[in-house]
Amino acid sequence: MVSSEKSEQEGAPVRKGRTRGRPRSFDRATALERALMAFWEHGYEATSVSDLTRVMDIGAPSLYAAFGDKRSLFEEVVQEYGARYGSFGMRALAEEPTARAGAERMLREAAVEYTAPGRPHGCLVIHAAANCSTAEVEEDLRRRRNANIAAIESRIDADVDAGVLPPDTDAAALARYVGAMIQGMSQQARDGASRAELEALAEIALAAWPRVRAHGG
Repeated sequence: MVSSEKSEQEGAPVRKGRTRGRPRSFDRATALERALMAFWEHGYEATSVSDLTRVMDIGAPSLYAAFGDKRSLFEEVVQEYGARYGSFGMRALAEEPTARAGAERMLREAAVEYTAPGRPHGCLVIHAAANCSTAEVEEDLRRRRNANIAAIESRIDADVDAGVLPPDTDAAALARYVGAMIQGMSQQARDGASRAELEALAEIALAAWPRVRAHGG
């Protein structure tokens, strides 16, 4: 799925010219979902504009008119992915009573989400960054991953302050450990690991969590 033309990979808008007839109509939500699946499966760099127009079943002029260039489309795809498929982690942190409970739920749900049938395995935000040479895209994905780790660290810090976790807990290292597990589980899922295998991995990861004080739940 690698395009040989630089302008196509970068998603450079086609030169406007004369067109005949009315532009083809299409369902924008359906086209966006198809683009999401393409980027999820192949990553940003390896998904060309011609790949996108084929899976979205639209012409390049329609793609540019509806979504902008390739990078703009990808930005919308990432937003859509976060809302529909990737929100389970931050939701777990927000809804569970402790950081450990949030991390446990996050890891268990990752095992389910990353191996769900009928769609690409792993995490789009993690996988799409692989071999990405477009600096702005790479930086945006890195920022998103680091923001997730920062949210985990903040939750751990809150438990330390509340006395739920020991005062000497290294919140930054523990948060990065959880982030590394999530990223590793994503790659393992893409390599064929099953839900049960990832759940077993989550159990081992949770065993390294600092001992929770009795009154912390």
